[in-house]
Amino acid sequence: MELGFSFFFNSILLGIGLAMDAFSVSLANGLNEPCMKPGKMLAVSGIFAGFQFAMPMIGWVCVSTVVQHFKVFEKFIPWIALVLLLFIGGKMLIEGIRGGETDCEKRAVGIGALMVQGVATSIDALSVGFTIAEYGVFEALLACLLIGAVTFGICFGGIFIGKKAGTRLSGKAGILGGAILIFIGLEIFISSFFK
Repeated sequence: MELGFSFFFNSILLGIGLAMDAFSVSLANGLNEPCMKPGKMLAVSGIFAGFQFAMPMIGWVCVSTVVQHFKVFEKFIPWIALVLLLFIGGKMLIEGIRGGETDCEKRAVGIGALMVQGVATSIDALSVGFTIAEYGVFEALLACLLIGAVTFGICFGGIFIGKKAGTRLSGKAGILGGAILIFIGLEIFISSFFK
C-alpha cells in the first residue's frame, strides 16, 4: 500500500466513522460529570482513542494469523456491545432518576466503567482489520494511529459539549447520558442485522 493522499484520507474517514459511538459515549460522560477536570477529559479521550487504535490492529493481526477463529467470534460483537452499554447506561439512568446530588457531587465515571465503555464502543472496530488486511505492518500501524488520533479529538469534543450541556441540564443530565448509552447499545445491536 502506498502512503499517498488516499491512504491518509481513507484512514481519517475510517477514524471518523469508528469514533461516532465513542463520541456519543463521551458526550454522555460529559453530561454525567459536568465538573470533569481537563486532565480527566484528556485521560478519558485517551482511553477511547487507545481502544480505537488497538481494536483494528488486533483485527488486522487476527486476519493475518487466525482468521477462521475470528469469524466465529464476529457474530457475538453486537451482543457484547449491547450488554455492556445497557449495563452502564442503565446504571447512569437509575442514578439520574434517584438524584439528590448536585452535578459536581455526582460520582465520577471510574476507570472500570471507562474500560467497559471503551470495549463496548470499539469492539466493532475489530472487523476493520479485514478492510486493512492488505496493509503491511507499518501501514496497518499508521492507519490505526490515525484512527486513534481522530477518535481522541472527537471524544474530547464530545466531553466538552456534554459538560456544557450538562451544566445547563442540571439534575437531568445523568438521565440523558444513560439514555444515550442505552440507545447506542440498541443501535449497534439492531444495525448488525442489516449488514
